[in-house]
Amino acid sequence: MSKTKAIIFDLDGTLLDTLSDLADSMNRVLVRNGFPAHPVDHYRYFVGDGVEILVSRVLPRQSRDNELIRKLVAEMMEEYGRHWQDKTKPYDGIENMLTSVAERGLHLNILSNKPDAMTRLVVATFFPGHRFEHVAGAKENFPKKPDPAAALAIANKLGVSGQEILYLGDTATDMKTAVNAGMHALGALWGFRTAEELIGNGARELLAEPSEILRHIRD
Repeated sequence: MSKTKAIIFDLDGTLLDTLSDLADSMNRVLVRNGFPAHPVDHYRYFVGDGVEILVSRVLPRQSRDNELIRKLVAEMMEEYGRHWQDKTKPYDGIENMLTSVAERGLHLNILSNKPDAMTRLVVATFFPGHRFEHVAGAKENFPKKPDPAAALAIANKLGVSGQEILYLGDTATDMKTAVNAGMHALGALWGFRTAEELIGNGARELLAEPSEILRHIRD
């Protein structure tokens, strides 16, 4: 087995509990446009694949035309841009885990389907005391997860192979990304989705709490 040299973390649902701010922002946009709001818990399955997919999922099926989706995407970006710090916080144990992993000499990285500028702002705000080699979000003309391109770009910049990287995430999208990139997929049970979804999409192990990742680092 290859030595572990780096970790790629998903952001929403893995390092940060962002669910309430995402749900509240999207619900306000929906109500303003005459659509019903959704329970916050339903957003566990709406989020994770980018804002365009989020907007499509929350709309009634008969209302999913491209023009309306573009309009609500813009409104959601503006609304969330004002409220992304209202309730969001790191999950319990994340700060200590990041410190412990860094002390092992690993390269820490973040890959999100959240827009790139927002991803960088959120990480800088909530994790100012931690050094990440690469922080990447969704960019125009670059495929989102589960396409492996962004994960492989991080590996290439680090000069390490996929087999030397642990990938920690909380959704099917994350597990597929890791598998597609040839990385070691770990599922975060404290996040948005179920153990069944994570295992069914390629998780090699499931973590009940952040500190358990230390057991999977290969020296």
